[in-house]
Amino acid sequence: MGVTKEILREGQGSRPMPGNTVTVHCTGYGKDRDLSQKFWSTKDPGQAPFSFTIGQGQVIKGWDEGVLNMNLGEIARLHCSPDYAYGSGGFPAWGIQPNSELVFEIEVLAVR
Repeated sequence: MGVTKEILREGQGSRPMPGNTVTVHCTGYGKDRDLSQKFWSTKDPGQAPFSFTIGQGQVIKGWDEGVLNMNLGEIARLHCSPDYAYGSGGFPAWGIQPNSELVFEIEVLAVR
């Protein structure tokens, strides 16, 4: 279990460290247990890039560990097992069922 990363575009910048604030574009897949069904994207109308402090538990474990291993400018697909996603509670508001595997396509836009 955990998170696996597939690089879609190599990054050329620095790699974030715990405590850094990262800004990302993200699209999440896995609505109703279908990994081809999008449940959320920062690129949707009315949405914006998402920022969080890495390694502080502000996001799911798959993001904390997966983005920590990405470089500035990198685009990657993170495949998260349920224990690295929303676990037994799921996220019903977004159609994420309990114990769902999820896939996130993430682009690291900034590291501060």
